[in-house]
This record gives sequence, structure tokens and C-alpha cells, in this order.
Amino acid sequence: MTLPLPTRPAGVLFDMDGVLTANNLFHRQAWQEVAAEVLGLQLTEHDLDTKVDGGRNPEIIERLTGRYPSEALAARFHEVKEGRYRDLARGALREVEGLSAYLTALEERGIPFALVTSADRVNVEFGMEALGLGHRFGPRILGEDVTRGKPHPEPFERGAALLGLNPHTCLAHEDAVNGVRSAAGAGCTVVALTTTATAPALLAAGAVQAVPDFTDWTSWLT
Repeated sequence: MTLPLPTRPAGVLFDMDGVLTANNLFHRQAWQEVAAEVLGLQLTEHDLDTKVDGGRNPEIIERLTGRYPSEALAARFHEVKEGRYRDLARGALREVEGLSAYLTALEERGIPFALVTSADRVNVEFGMEALGLGHRFGPRILGEDVTRGKPHPEPFERGAALLGLNPHTCLAHEDAVNGVRSAAGAGCTVVALTTTATAPALLAAGAVQAVPDFTDWTSWLT
């Protein structure tokens, strides 16, 4: 694999859903069910493709309805939707192919990495336990750690800062258009995964390359 990186990155920032594990099918199903149940909205495939992926739940609700939800509605929706997601995903999460080998290669070369996700603490722990990755991702920026979620650059700016790095020296991995916009807006070089969105959509959002998984990613780190 030839990546458009003149030198290896100072650090790597990973989204979780759709990057560490191809789980967005479960999130989308939960969104469809709970949007109908709680918001009275029948989400279309277009809604799922353009408004749901990437960002925190209140911001996604605002994209769908045109109004930022009240604190009570946001809390109720979050509890029901994320619980539904975990019910759907329980026992079915697998890491994206090549991920463990890639993380090992980063560790062996002293390249730090961090998690930058819109997920909350409960979902992160759920995912990390299912994948057996909790011990590998110490530095984490979660949805509740930022005031402005993706596509705003704040999550990746804070992720880079957590590693003591300038975002312009970091490589970021995202799978959603809004996630790519967030990482690219922060100044990261973005190599996206096509687990959720199409390669043309990810490239148009600012990714320099779109790949299916992490197979053979150790070769360019030498």
C-alpha cells in the first residue's frame, strides 16, 4: 500500500464506530427505531447517509429537526437510542481487519495514538471490552469531553493536544463524512475507512485516501 504521507505521522487519532469496528449498521438501526419512537420521525436512507453519522446525538437531532433538543429530550433520546444500539450490537462486534497488527506496529515504533469519538463513556467501555482494546487506548476524547462535536474540528484538536502534538502532524482515521470534516478541519491528514460512507464522499469531505480496512498497514511505517 502506498499512502500519500511523505513521513510517518507524529501521532494517530482513531474514531471508534466504523473505524475500530464496523458497527454502524447497529447504530443506524437504533437511530431508525428510536427516532420513530421518541421523535416521531421516519428516517430515510438519505437521512442516515447525510445527517446521522458523525457527531453527538443532540447535534444530530438538530440536523434532523432543525431545532436543538431540550435537555430533557436529549437525555431521554440518548438513553433509549444508545441502549438499543448496545442490545443490537452485543456479541456481534469484531475489530476491523488489520487493526491489532497496525496498533502493534505503532507501539513498536513509539508513535502515540488516541481515541477521538462522539460516543459516550458507556458505549466506549462497551466497545473496548467487546474488542479487547481497552488497555491499548489510554488517551481518549469522548463526546462529553467537547463543547462542539463533529464536524467541528474541536474533537481532533483536543485529541492531538492530549498527545502533546499539533494536529497538522497527526494522521486521523474516520469513516463518516462529518468525522472527516472534523479531522481535516483540525489540520490532520485523513485516511478514511469505507465502512460507512463511500470513497467519493469521504474524499470530497477532505480525506486524502479511502481504504477498506487496515490490512498491510505496517509496511509504510518502516
